[in-house]
Amino acid sequence: LHIEALTRTLHLLNAGACLPQEASIFVNFDPSVFTERTVADAALREMRLVLHEAGIDPRRVVCEVTEQRSASQEALHGFVAALRANGFRIAVDDYGADDSDINRVKELKPDIVKFDAYWITQLMESGAGFALLTTMVKNFEEQGIHTVFEGIEEGWQLELAEKSGASMVQGFVLARPELAPTSFGVFDKAGQAPV
Repeated sequence: LHIEALTRTLHLLNAGACLPQEASIFVNFDPSVFTERTVADAALREMRLVLHEAGIDPRRVVCEVTEQRSASQEALHGFVAALRANGFRIAVDDYGADDSDINRVKELKPDIVKFDAYWITQLMESGAGFALLTTMVKNFEEQGIHTVFEGIEEGWQLELAEKSGASMVQGFVLARPELAPTSFGVFDKAGQAPV
């Protein structure tokens, strides 16, 4: 839990220092760690503190619920509701893998669905698979849910992603990750690392 919070904190601080003001910032949340409401409340408090320190508007932040099984559906739903109430957007990450399925989409009503990279690649390799992928994208987009294709590493994948109607893509074909300067100022001011 501490490592997840620390990673999220560093990501937000880096984003605040390096990204343009209009850029969205995606952060992961592992639903298996939310065993009770107090854990979720602490995560939200810490994230709001970091956003304040970094000068980031919560509306820029997309909170990705990863594909792990939730330890407590009640705690997860409460956390997602609290995130929304504080202006954050919600994404279901790695759709098509593990517990990131249509049931999670129905329950969480996300703003964004991020398709699993492996699953996308498998579907793109056949005409029938690509037709299914395009239908799913169309259905989500018609409901006002934006779609993201993860793991786009080849030019042919980028072309198919565009043809599918996906809202966004991410992957090495666009850019490789880069190191960013890291600020530890929030730890100096708070005196301790986030929970």
